[in-house]
Amino acid sequence: MNQAIFLDRDGVINEVLTSRVKFVNKPHQLYLLEGAAEAIAAFTDAGYDVYVVTNQGGVGLGFLKERELQRIHQRLHELVEEKGGKVREISYCPHKPKAGCECRKPNAGQLFDLARKYDIDLHRSVMVGDHERDIEAGKKAGCKTVFIGREETAADIQANSLFEAVNPILSLLAE
Repeated sequence: MNQAIFLDRDGVINEVLTSRVKFVNKPHQLYLLEGAAEAIAAFTDAGYDVYVVTNQGGVGLGFLKERELQRIHQRLHELVEEKGGKVREISYCPHKPKAGCECRKPNAGQLFDLARKYDIDLHRSVMVGDHERDIEAGKKAGCKTVFIGREETAADIQANSLFEAVNPILSLLAE
């Protein structure tokens, strides 16, 4: 079975609720956080598959069409690949925030689906997020967890940025 690194998108890889962008609804609004693409490149170089798992309630709420979301994700792939990294797949929940689906974090449906599809050992994998719902999803799936930010967290490890978390994540995966 394979190991994997699961990354939340907004707030871990790209800016959201900043002076430049409130929400990413168009490809040109996608600004990667400093060092995020380089972090993904480091994971790729270390031989790990990277997956993005993201709640995209704007689709269900009508603020964003799935076709536009696909264009945003294509841009994300391009920006990461420019730095030598690779995201194997981007999984998203398009449902409204209170839809009660299994794919919306803090539920772990996206992680379980990717694990089945790619033969991933969730207990030997890592979920990285900037909200406690990401950490909850990771724990429900049996993953080790990394919180990006300064708030209180139940995660195994905490860092200020994805780039800062590279070595701790690689250490978790080596355990």
